Amino acid sequence: MSATLGRRALNRATLDRQLLLSRVDWSAADVVGRLAGLQAQTTHSWYVGLQSRMEDPDPHGVGRLLTDGTLVRMPLMRSTLHLVSAEDARWLRPTTQEVVERDLAHSTHGRATAGVDREALVALGRELLEERPLTTRELGERLGERWEGVPGNHLSYMVRCLLPVVQVPPRGVWGASGPAALAPADTWTGRPMAPGPDREALVLRYLAAFGPASVRDAQAWSGLTRLRGVLEGLRERLVSFRDEEGTELFDLPDAPRPAPDTPAPVRFLYDFDNLLRGHADRSRVISAENLRRISARNGMPPATVLVDGEVGAAWRVDRSRRAPSLGVTPFRPLNSLETEEITAEGIRLLAFLSPGQKGGEVRFTDPA
Repeated sequence: MSATLGRRALNRATLDRQLLLSRVDWSAADVVGRLAGLQAQTTHSWYVGLQSRMEDPDPHGVGRLLTDGTLVRMPLMRSTLHLVSAEDARWLRPTTQEVVERDLAHSTHGRATAGVDREALVALGRELLEERPLTTRELGERLGERWEGVPGNHLSYMVRCLLPVVQVPPRGVWGASGPAALAPADTWTGRPMAPGPDREALVLRYLAAFGPASVRDAQAWSGLTRLRGVLEGLRERLVSFRDEEGTELFDLPDAPRPAPDTPAPVRFLYDFDNLLRGHADRSRVISAENLRRISARNGMPPATVLVDGEVGAAWRVDRSRRAPSLGVTPFRPLNSLETEEITAEGIRLLAFLSPGQKGGEVRFTDPA
């Protein structure tokens, strides 16, 4: 009979895997690898994810890793842009390729390009992008010369889904800006893509970063389907538990599972932080009520604050004054110790976001 893990035990285990119980003195590349990548469709907000997990992150150093190809941003899990190492990119993209293609099939881009010869499009797209990185608009215009009558934005999106590509710097580099330009992943990194998917490796990496977790959790995070068979095939290498609802949870035998009463410090999460996208059942880190609070109709959720390990507030930076300030909106009344800890952590975040500026403050609004 599998042991039962309560919600708080799952919370602490996940926070530990996500490096949110204590900061680490690791390289950015090692942190990204441990987290199974960082969701990074925004250009810069994901740097906060590193700040919340690393002792002394150097955002300019991370930018250099993007520039030299050690880290890349490319469509992977759930067909969303993720920051991963070049080495992980080479096997993660073939493994999530079916997810990216499903995204294409179910989109207006897929319908608009239904009659386009895929092999010919990918071949021409690669040829053009190997000459030099192109923005999606530039790529679409060049492809449109061959497929007249098909809007270029649909053609470039099709290439984005069928050809493993990365978004190249300066896009995503700290303190820089630039349009979304694409290059083939293998030529940009110098590493060929793996010949096929590796679902076992993906599941094991997922459990190391998000476990203990159910089949549905792994599928929600990756976007893949039919993962039950993969987990069943790995059962002898895994351990299993039950949550309070009786759902089976899989995990790595030697993975950390801290005691439920382990202290959890305040941490600021960015808008698309991994912690809130790693499970089908997110109750281990956010209540149903607060999940409704942060569900955005425009697809842009607010940045949030962990209080005692759970989402307990939203935050944003206000740059309208001489010195930037951090506005925090609690989802419940806070006690004095929680307020002090949020303030201290907020000042640390402001120093990261606006180095050299003095006078920053953390301001609280009434609970939402």
